[in-house]
Amino acid sequence: MHLHLDPVGGIAGDMFIAALLDAYPELAAGLDAALAKVGLPPGARCALLQYKDVTLSGRRFELILPEDSAVRDAGRHGHGHRGLAAIRAAIAAMALDAKVAARALAIFAILAEAEAAVHGVSVDEVEFHEVGALDSIADIVGAAWIIEALAPASWSVGALPLGSGSVHSAHGALPVPAPAVVKLLQGFVFMDDGLPGERVTPTGAAILRHLGCASGMGPRPGRLTASGLGFGTRKLPGRANVLRVLAFDMSDAPAKDEIALLAFEVDDQTAEDLAQGLDRLRDCDGVLDVVQSAVFGKKGRMAAQVQVLAQPGQLAAVLAACFSETTTLGVRHQLVMRSVLEREEITVAGAAGAPVRVKLARRPDGALSAKAESKDVGAGGGRGGRERMRRASEAAALEQEAKHEK
Repeated sequence: MHLHLDPVGGIAGDMFIAALLDAYPELAAGLDAALAKVGLPPGARCALLQYKDVTLSGRRFELILPEDSAVRDAGRHGHGHRGLAAIRAAIAAMALDAKVAARALAIFAILAEAEAAVHGVSVDEVEFHEVGALDSIADIVGAAWIIEALAPASWSVGALPLGSGSVHSAHGALPVPAPAVVKLLQGFVFMDDGLPGERVTPTGAAILRHLGCASGMGPRPGRLTASGLGFGTRKLPGRANVLRVLAFDMSDAPAKDEIALLAFEVDDQTAEDLAQGLDRLRDCDGVLDVVQSAVFGKKGRMAAQVQVLAQPGQLAAVLAACFSETTTLGVRHQLVMRSVLEREEITVAGAAGAPVRVKLARRPDGALSAKAESKDVGAGGGRGGRERMRRASEAAALEQEAKHEK
């Protein structure tokens, strides 16, 4: 499953929880059970509320506190100081599921590291103010529970709204985005929609960093299965203050990976020497494939066009090999995405017991295809023998896999 976060109005912990519960309302009961362990004061409760602005309807997640002012001071508007050690102790005392507790602690640790870097102190010296308030603890524990409930999943996020102005904190007025947010979201894509105010909270930023969100959805095909809208508390002029989540089923989509594509032409190297050079190029670490085709170059000269597929991490070494094994003076290269089918390689016994490697691939309709390694079927002799060995090896591989699946 892939989950894409669309921060139309921004992102905060309560917006994250509300959006995911709007998409997956069946998770609400489990979340309530987890939040019951947070240790809320008498009369306090977490509520998932139906919400509608001018154009959209979705959910809001809110900590509802009793009228007692002392209890309210522990909530959103309180400024009690808590160190990371106190937060760890509090979460440990909640008796949460171990994986949920680990995620909640990881999010707090991410925040502590950012705050320490911003204020020039050690992590142990960091004191949480607004983030240490009761409702923020509930937001982080709730987010951790939902993330674990939906695991395993990949996550991405759209361009984040920059915001502007200042936000009041226990440290005084801070510029927007807050310094901790800036530290946490280095490398993420931002855009300025012209609307002021705090649009990404430190809790929201820490959740994004914990998720390892890709910035931008990218070319990931998939079947849309669910969506949800989570509203924040602020009103934005002319725009819904909402976080939208889109959920995609990736089981029917080919896997994606990134490869390096290199291309060049050669018109002044003998065919025999070029063939030897390309064979050596195929043997280089990181090279996935090398192909050549005949083209017409400048002044109508026949030339060989060469394309190389390679692992991105080996690009520099493969470039050097292209220059050393051919007469080309320039190589074009780029990183491209490719779709790949689920596949594996197994070995079966060929003619006279000789091992033959066979590559099995799972097609989109669920069917398996088999392709025997050409070098291995060479032991079959002449063309007829090689063809018989190929067919027998591929049939044996498919039969072996069918028995394994049973």
